[in-house]
Parts: sequence; C-alpha cells; structure tokens
Amino acid sequence: MSLVVEELSTGVLVDLVAPRNELDYFDTRSVVLDRKVTAAEAFGTIATRPNVLFDLAFKIRDGISSLFGVQKIGGFSKKVPSEPLRVGDAWDFFVIENVSDEILSLSARDVHLDVLTCVSVKGREVTITSSVVVHNAFGRLYMVPVGIAHKVIVSNGLAYLRKKIALGDTSQP
Repeated sequence: MSLVVEELSTGVLVDLVAPRNELDYFDTRSVVLDRKVTAAEAFGTIATRPNVLFDLAFKIRDGISSLFGVQKIGGFSKKVPSEPLRVGDAWDFFVIENVSDEILSLSARDVHLDVLTCVSVKGREVTITSSVVVHNAFGRLYMVPVGIAHKVIVSNGLAYLRKKIALGDTSQP
C-alpha cells in the first residue's frame, strides 16, 4: 500500500490511505500522557482492553456485513503480536503498513473500503488518525454508523490509555 504522509496542525506526522481531498472519512484524536510510549504500546494497550460493548459492536458488524459479502473480522483478539513488528505482518484484522517507535499504521481493505488507522507519537502526545476511501454504495452506507461510532470508540480508547498510563499500568491481558 502506498501511504500519504501529512503533517497535522499540531505538528504530528500521520499516514493517510489517500490524499486528504480524496478521503471519504477522516478523523483524528489525541491525548497527552504522563509519560512517553511507543505507538505499538499505545495501540496494544487500547486494543487489548476488556470492552463488552466493543465486542458486541464487532459481532453486530460481522452479522450485518457478512450478508453483503464482507469478511467477518471478529474484533480484537486481546493479544499483542510478538516483537519485532514488521511491515506486512498481521495485527488481528489489520495489516501493518508502517512501524517505528513514533508511528504504527494499520490497514484493512475489501471491495467496499480502504481503511488506514495511524497511531502517531510526538513526545507524550498520542494521536490516532483514521482515513477511509469508500468504493461503492455499501461502503458509504456502512460508514454512516461506523463513522459516528468510531469517534466515540477512539475517544474512549484514548481515555483508557491515559488512565492506564497515569496508574503506571500498561500490562495487557
């Protein structure tokens, strides 16, 4: 996948799935932590958190989407891949597109959407940026509820990360 690098107004560098003017969905959210973490540590802490509502949302997503030929993804496994992470490796339903201490870009593609989630770290600030290109009507319909839910999910995930770091606990189940 060819990524587009953009500098946000905060000075944070992020990867996008396409140039901003070609995106059908773009969202970026940030949190400042008590200490610096790597991008993989931030994403791993968020992705492995216990969250019944998140798990239910994935089940509903899989049930509805599979009727339209979309592969079931089953949600997050609650496991972090073994280090070192490499471009091309899988992290649950994502493919790792870019990885360093400061950036982790994860993609998911199908006939309906191209999705890129980018976790960027600058100092103690962690930013999660999601960019999507839609390919058809089902993709557009799918993104209506997902776009709304995604903002809540990412905000809650970042709040969870801030709390875990403040407590000095980044252990993962």
